[in-house]
Amino acid sequence: MKLNRIAFTLIVAALGGLTALAQSPSPSVPPAQEKLSPRAEAYYNLALGHIYEQQYELTSQNELASKAIEAYKKAYAIDPQSPIIGERLAEMYWKAQRVHDAMVEANEILKRDPNDLATHRLLARIYLRSLGDINGSGVQTEMVSKAIAEYSEVHRLDATDQEAALWLARLYRLHNEPDKAEKVLLGMLKDDPENEAAVEQLTQLYLDENKSEEAISLLEGMIARSPSATLDDLLGDAYTQTHEYGKAEKAYRKAVDLDPSELGHLRGLGQTLLSEEKYPDALSVYQKLADLMPDDADVYLRMAQIYRELHQLDKAEESIVKARQYAPGTVEVMYNEAMIYEAQGRFEDAIRVLSDAVTGLKTQSTVLPSRRRELAILYQQLGGLYRDTNNYQAAIYTFQELGHLGEEEDRRARMLIMETYRQAKDLPKALQTGKEALAKYPIDAAVRATYALLLGENQQADEGAKLLQANLKGTAADRELYLNISQIYERSHRYQEAEEMAHKAEALPGDPRENEMTWFLLGAIYERQKQYDKAEEQFKKVLAVNPKNAEALNYYGYMLADRGMRLDEARDMIQRALDQEPFNGAYLDSLGWTYFKQNKIEDAEAALRKAAEREPHDPTIRTHLGDVYAKQGRMDLAAAEWEKSLSEWRRSLPADLESDKVAELEKKLGQVKHRVAQKSPVADSKP
Repeated sequence: MKLNRIAFTLIVAALGGLTALAQSPSPSVPPAQEKLSPRAEAYYNLALGHIYEQQYELTSQNELASKAIEAYKKAYAIDPQSPIIGERLAEMYWKAQRVHDAMVEANEILKRDPNDLATHRLLARIYLRSLGDINGSGVQTEMVSKAIAEYSEVHRLDATDQEAALWLARLYRLHNEPDKAEKVLLGMLKDDPENEAAVEQLTQLYLDENKSEEAISLLEGMIARSPSATLDDLLGDAYTQTHEYGKAEKAYRKAVDLDPSELGHLRGLGQTLLSEEKYPDALSVYQKLADLMPDDADVYLRMAQIYRELHQLDKAEESIVKARQYAPGTVEVMYNEAMIYEAQGRFEDAIRVLSDAVTGLKTQSTVLPSRRRELAILYQQLGGLYRDTNNYQAAIYTFQELGHLGEEEDRRARMLIMETYRQAKDLPKALQTGKEALAKYPIDAAVRATYALLLGENQQADEGAKLLQANLKGTAADRELYLNISQIYERSHRYQEAEEMAHKAEALPGDPRENEMTWFLLGAIYERQKQYDKAEEQFKKVLAVNPKNAEALNYYGYMLADRGMRLDEARDMIQRALDQEPFNGAYLDSLGWTYFKQNKIEDAEAALRKAAEREPHDPTIRTHLGDVYAKQGRMDLAAAEWEKSLSEWRRSLPADLESDKVAELEKKLGQVKHRVAQKSPVADSKP
């Protein structure tokens, strides 16, 4: 007992003097007064090495680095099992830029004794330290392979070394050898089923490979025996991967309760609540995170997304400005900033932000897949904004730039260009683009579908349907094909065949929610045939499974308003659609027309003028605005709007042309001109 106490005193004395010695320009180390025990001597040399290491960091003198290494080597020779000493020695070799010397020295030892466990451990740590950040992108493959080789030897020589086994599994994962990593981890769990570190890493491996069910089974078994905040958090990740957000929320809440100091658990909970669309609850979590981490850009980014969903756009903008302050130039932040501006109707600002983001990315390397994906998203969003603001040429150019990124992007770009030409009412160019896309990607399902729908727009229903019918497989996957064929017939005004195809889609097995689009399409088909009761039945089905379906809310509301029925109910449905898309021209038109039917003429004018600003080439909006002016007795303005409407009808695609509305419009204009002619003075004789 007395000797042990003396040894302990010497160690404390050595460690306690570190700070003072580190501050002196040349350290003097007192000699040991008596022979120490091996443990005491090892840690005496560890303390001595630490002193020299601190001095080296202050002075950069190579002599001090050598002394530190020699002291650590003495300590490690006495206690080669110590991970602390081995880590300090490996770290010191790296700091002194003597990694090569260390490798040569270790390999010489291994030539004499290939089973020298301590040397294998040290060499493994040196290789690992040379990797730097193991999660970084610049990991050297060669160094990973060397580290794997050394940890494999450590694992072979000492199967009880759990730290070595865990590092070996991590390195196998890094080296894209998941099967080998799994084998190591399962071996650990066979020997020790309660090894939480092995369970944690095996779970991460399963999640990386999208083996969510295996991860969930593993975690639930372990948690049932031994509650753990870390494992509950991973269980939340696993349930998130299977989109079981309710179960994920429960797991994250348990993790937060068990370890409230770990903010990662709160992050997981906040993201899950956001996915569940529990926006107030999610906001509360992120506000707490903002208080704890006031300079974290991601927290403000999520808050901005939540405020946008809650239609609190001023607060969304405040949050995104903070996110931009802490993460300037970040693509996700700039993308969401543009989304907020778009929701506010500030389209020029949205275009500017996205353009800046594109420019910033293009100055970097686009070789990395992540950078290419980000640029593709930006091009698609920017092109969509140009198209929505009727700048079709800029949209097409932007989509062409998207196509230059790669084959997948080229396919997507060609489809977007087809849609842009269609929206610009240039059907010949849309069809030509479609032919070229089909020639290049003849078996691509999305390209075939987009081109087939264009054929329907051009009243070539049989050709379009034939193109898609070849892909029918007689499985539940045919639902989308049947719906596309139905739309082809609907656009060609062949409603019976369109209805038949939609019912085939509806009859396929699956969750009722999968028929949301089917019922919407059937509602539109029935409405076109003036079978309003049947149409209403279909729209009610859509809203039963998705009360927030803006298109269904608008279509249903407009159908009622146009017939002058249940106008308050119609207005409420249309307003719910507008709450989601406040600047949607079609929805604004529906609201204005409902006000017109309610004889709220000023409200009708305000809504329809906004609609015309958003969709200046929509003939229906122009007709409605003209009707409002006529109701106000402003016949000159009414006639001007009707003339614009008639001009737009004459430019319409064949599928959009509604002959009865054109005839009614011509009749109105004829009456106005007749009235004007009656009021005009006619000269009976020459002066």
